[in-house]
Amino acid sequence: MALDPQTVKVGIAPIGWTNDDLPELGGEIPFEQCIDEMAAAGFAGCEVGNKYPRDPKTLHAALKPRKLQIASAWFSSFFTTCAAEETRMRFLEHRDFLHAMGAKVIVVSESGQSIQGQQDVAVWPNKPEFTDTDWERLVSGLHQLGELAAEKDMKIVFHHHMGTGVQWFDDVVKLMDRTDPQLVSLLLDTGHIEFANGSSLEMIRRFGDRIKHVHFKDLRPAMVERVKTEALSFLDAVKQGVFTVPGDGMIDFGPIAAALGDIGYEGWIVVEAEQDPALAPPLEYAKKARDYIRQVAGI
Repeated sequence: MALDPQTVKVGIAPIGWTNDDLPELGGEIPFEQCIDEMAAAGFAGCEVGNKYPRDPKTLHAALKPRKLQIASAWFSSFFTTCAAEETRMRFLEHRDFLHAMGAKVIVVSESGQSIQGQQDVAVWPNKPEFTDTDWERLVSGLHQLGELAAEKDMKIVFHHHMGTGVQWFDDVVKLMDRTDPQLVSLLLDTGHIEFANGSSLEMIRRFGDRIKHVHFKDLRPAMVERVKTEALSFLDAVKQGVFTVPGDGMIDFGPIAAALGDIGYEGWIVVEAEQDPALAPPLEYAKKARDYIRQVAGI
């Protein structure tokens, strides 16, 4: 079954223009250029980057003439390293901002113990391993966030991510098995699960009913191998181009789009490919991604 363009929207993340974790990548690109080029490339919406105004009225005023909507935004939880109340209070502010922007899902990733931001630590062998107590704290905390999201008729979607405690497919299985499906949904990130030797198609087969948000991210295979053989950090892998947009890397998104159609997926598909904009001109790559998704997914 094909994806329905009436119920699936295609957006793009601003990290192809300005990187949140590596501000030197695209630090000179203004917010207005970013959203102008998103609209010019044919996207219906976007996620939120570090240059976006956080006042809903101001952000609405910027996006409306460009016919862009907000799909979601990243939120870092620290349940495995900090008091749950600290994460809860930050989440409430984040939730209310996204609700005011009309978003229906909130991207959550556990950044406690993460090495994703440590440029001197190899990502492949050094991802954190959670203890039983860590898992208990994470599951309990996510349930709390899920309840808070439900107060606004929203859902949290958990983002498995390289360099975090939920990196491998087995980590995702453990988290999904331990969490309440009514409170904790899943974000499928094609690039991160394939980078971690997993399968996007297996994620859809196993957890399709819980996938409520999707990131289409591609990989350059030669760089994936370099990350392993040269013990590169996550940030150095990004700087050197491990990620790219759909249609420019190793992943065949046709079967993935078809599998999402088969489960009746509804929501956003967001192109996310953090790159150095000096090496990968954002508008050019945004157009390439949008054209490719039309071709393989029909949306």
